[in-house]
Amino acid sequence: MLKDPKHPFNDVGCNATALRKASRRLTQLYDSALEHSGLRSTQLAILVELNNWSEHPPTLAELAEALVIERSALGHTLRPLEREGWVVLQPGEDRRQRHVVITPKGKAKCKEGVRLWATAQHRFEDVYGRSEAATLRQMLLGIAHDERLATLKD
Repeated sequence: MLKDPKHPFNDVGCNATALRKASRRLTQLYDSALEHSGLRSTQLAILVELNNWSEHPPTLAELAEALVIERSALGHTLRPLEREGWVVLQPGEDRRQRHVVITPKGKAKCKEGVRLWATAQHRFEDVYGRSEAATLRQMLLGIAHDERLATLKD
């Protein structure tokens, strides 16, 4: 029996596809909440991560690892944040290292973004339940940081 491709819950049996669809939907929700701040959810995630490292700013490699993103993609995503003066890159111990530092302007933008982010967070929890959202978050973080899923080989 063929599945109806127009059905909104058509399950093609691919975990990555289902996850990407959910990710796009949630990105729409969070980006909509952040619209007036000039931030996108990807940018806020970086500012929040950097704010957590404020005493010992991470290197580009450490930040990429924490965000589970390729270094080249991180560099591309950081450019607008640098341009706005929300982050700066500082030299590390050797010439190959650079640390990503959130600026006072970036901390203020982060605080503004987190206030707006809370609206989307509450909406998601209202629709799916606070406990279910917490369980989902833990499962997704488990997947994100499971090195066994980075390759086809053990």
